[in-house]
Amino acid sequence: MATPINTLTGSIPLELAQSISKTVNEMWDEGDFLKLVTPTTADLLKFWFCEPHVDEREINFHKGQKQAILNTIYLHEILKINSVLEIYEKCDKELIPKFNHTLLAKEKYKVPKYAMKMATGTGKTWVMNALFMWQYLNARSEKERSGRFSKNFLLIAPGLIVYERLLDSYMGKSQEDGSRDVNTSDIFKNRELFLPQRYEITIKAFLQSSVVKKDEIGKKVTSDGFIAISNWHLFMSKEEEKEEISPLEDPSGVIADIFHARPGISAGNSLEQLDSAYFSGGEIEHLAGLDDLVVMNDEAHHIHENKSAGEIQEVEWQKSLNFIAKNKGSKFVQIDFSATPYDTTGSGQNRTKHYFPHVIVDFDLNAAIKEGLVKMITIDKRKELSTLELDFKALRDEGTNKVLGLSDGQKVMIQAGLTKLKILETDFSKLDNSKHPKMLIMCEETEVVHFVEEFLVEIGLKDDEFMGVHSKKNGEIPKEEWESLKQKLFNIDSYENPKVVISVLMLKEGFDVSNVCVIVPLRSNQSSILLEQTIGRGLRLMFREREFEDEKNENRQRVLKQKLSPSSYLDVLSIVEHPAFSQFYGDLLSEDEFGFDENEPQEGTSTGDMIKVSLKENFADYDMAFLEIISDEEEELNAPDFDANELPPYIYHSLEQLKSWTTKGEVFHSEELTVKTTFGDYGISAELFNANSYNEYLQKILEILTHKIGQLKVRGHNRALPSMQIYQPQLLGVLDNYIHTRLFSQNFNPFLDENWRVLMLKNAKITEHITNEIQRLIYNMQNSTTYIKPIVNKIYFSKVASLNMRANYALDLEKTIYEKTTYPSNKGGFEKAFLEFLDADSKVLKFIKILEFKHDFATITYFRDDGLMASYYPDFMVETDLHVYLVETKSDKDLKDVNVKQKQRATLDFVRRINSLDEDLRDSKSWSYLLLGETQFYSLQKSGADMEDIARSAKMNESSLSGSLFDS
Repeated sequence: MATPINTLTGSIPLELAQSISKTVNEMWDEGDFLKLVTPTTADLLKFWFCEPHVDEREINFHKGQKQAILNTIYLHEILKINSVLEIYEKCDKELIPKFNHTLLAKEKYKVPKYAMKMATGTGKTWVMNALFMWQYLNARSEKERSGRFSKNFLLIAPGLIVYERLLDSYMGKSQEDGSRDVNTSDIFKNRELFLPQRYEITIKAFLQSSVVKKDEIGKKVTSDGFIAISNWHLFMSKEEEKEEISPLEDPSGVIADIFHARPGISAGNSLEQLDSAYFSGGEIEHLAGLDDLVVMNDEAHHIHENKSAGEIQEVEWQKSLNFIAKNKGSKFVQIDFSATPYDTTGSGQNRTKHYFPHVIVDFDLNAAIKEGLVKMITIDKRKELSTLELDFKALRDEGTNKVLGLSDGQKVMIQAGLTKLKILETDFSKLDNSKHPKMLIMCEETEVVHFVEEFLVEIGLKDDEFMGVHSKKNGEIPKEEWESLKQKLFNIDSYENPKVVISVLMLKEGFDVSNVCVIVPLRSNQSSILLEQTIGRGLRLMFREREFEDEKNENRQRVLKQKLSPSSYLDVLSIVEHPAFSQFYGDLLSEDEFGFDENEPQEGTSTGDMIKVSLKENFADYDMAFLEIISDEEEELNAPDFDANELPPYIYHSLEQLKSWTTKGEVFHSEELTVKTTFGDYGISAELFNANSYNEYLQKILEILTHKIGQLKVRGHNRALPSMQIYQPQLLGVLDNYIHTRLFSQNFNPFLDENWRVLMLKNAKITEHITNEIQRLIYNMQNSTTYIKPIVNKIYFSKVASLNMRANYALDLEKTIYEKTTYPSNKGGFEKAFLEFLDADSKVLKFIKILEFKHDFATITYFRDDGLMASYYPDFMVETDLHVYLVETKSDKDLKDVNVKQKQRATLDFVRRINSLDEDLRDSKSWSYLLLGETQFYSLQKSGADMEDIARSAKMNESSLSGSLFDS
């Protein structure tokens, strides 16, 4: 039965999300969260969100991603939520009376169901990846199934682009031959973020064997769960809006329909089409038949409800999910991801957003922009746009409404966008020639795309400089065009051309590229969902490198707070829109989320004060090498040259006499012996003389010779007897040869008439003789060694040929390899003063400021106070006539930090190893480590000290480190 329309939520779900986040963050900060989850979950969370892991990586989950992951785990694993109503009851029950909660009585809300409201471009797929690993690894580790975790996953995309993106994420990028390499998947490209090393093999094996494409669901056999990836069209009937019983609710009807048909060549009856029709039902039945399943919906605003005759009805997609969830109860988990998880009612001033009731996290565009996680949005407000009449729509025939061409206003907007794009291309290439800015033109309908292409050719663009994506009304591109298009489209960031992409609905979502910097919307965009998704195509960051952060932060303050035009266009999304439509952006974004750009485009201004700095022409005069010790010096045993003929024979009794004793029943050894060898006392176990064959005797002799250690007095000190762990096969061979040919000065066959028993006669002491002489061989071998020189890798800083930095915070210095040297824009006065001091000091020959995100080879491994391994980069490397100094500059408050001391210990050990090298390997220079405090430096500088004076004052040694290793 249809449900009345008054089941409206408004913004109540966002209040729920805030309440959940507040509780979760308090638990996390107080340390309680990790105590309430499984060991596997705790292991993953520590790796994802805790030090030292977050400090050691260039990439990390941002605030919004972390919140989404923690909130989901809190609800599902800690609170063990079984329905959406339970979320409200356990997290904020006071919200329940504020909306018509009978909405939550629907079947689709009677399962664990969570929605992530995350702005476009903020990495929803990474959250999806993390939640997949959380579920799968927990399901694998469970001895008894709890019902909270699953190895079965269904990932649903809204269209082909997102579908391909998900395949890339889990299977790896598609190659020209159609193959995919899991090493290029999002998870493995970013495994330093996602995967603790101990789980790598497990996850890799699962991804290689168990990812199922949409046409393989129910057909591909997997051994331990699966990840099925499909777009939403798999779950749709041909005519969604028709009032009829869904075949998904009555699969028998589907089967009956199929078997009434007969194979043939007419349309609809070919074997291929029959198979396709059959499995479209079989896929749903297969998923419905599973015991448990986790469904993840990417761009989940497509799961909505249709209003018809005053009633709300489920769309076929949701009906399919309801059918799949049936009988699974809480073992069916649905996780929805969307930047716009809402429906709307009303229009104009009465237009209201009603958010999905299961929203559990709210990381909106406002937060993403303020955090610098997406591009900043500016609306072009140049004069030529402001004076346009409102002819923003294409020219049409008044009678047929057929598109006749572009309006003058549309042409002006396109040209304005191209002008800006050209300047961005020129300026960005000066910083990094791999950065290729793009422009996206969004057309009102497919027919307009052709006219845009004609206009671009008319104004001088070449065919390869633009790409038109012709799409159908429903956003699906014809299959025959897709394969040739997708390779070019998905990798557009990597290529200079095409510069311009033209599309209608096809690229409104899932077009996840980073280099779209200009958007020209050739329509009014009155739908807020379409507006946000249009903007979303350009939100992803293009300049993620750390050296751009300061410039971008200042620019955001300038535009969003001070309401000025941008001073640079690094990670700025310029929307070329008629100002009359700025109200649409005001409805979508708050006033501090976007700005207006009144600048006239000029070459050389789009990168602010960012500059590219290269090596000097004479950089070799100031180049320095960081030493990496691959292996220390060592002594290596020479390969043995055993010769049995060099060993003396047994001479105390003849072989004939020994044989006669064995025939008289001579008693064999049965007690422990201590052999007095030349090298000390050597223990022989009585077990040796229980040997039942010659081969067993040899094995036991070898065991004694190589593993039993006696003691030898050397200059009053005990020394272990020679013990050999290598070359045992050679030793066994010489032992056997000695007994056969040399021991009794004649050939001796131990296998004839059990002659080998002669070797164990009690009073003959033959075994003692053998062990003594073989030990002599071992001793001589262990004194035959070769000295192996240490292997040292010299890594010159000039291998990093260029740096990007801010011109306003860069110094022209003489004694370094780069044309300029950067210092921090925030509280960088100490470093700036020290750099200028080094350049002016006559004792200093050369120096380098080490930038850890560029000079990543100049690292020293240390153990943090909590026992975890981390990396440390000194601030400076300074060279004088006799010394090389590694210098760490610290503000006075940081000097006593416990991990500063741990870094000091590791660096002192590193310096000690360097100084133990031969002088030729370190250019005859002694290395030292300096810890220089701010007050200390200024005091020494004021007194006229030079670098050597500072070194004597700031040099670290073992005595400088007070207390034990574990002092806090």
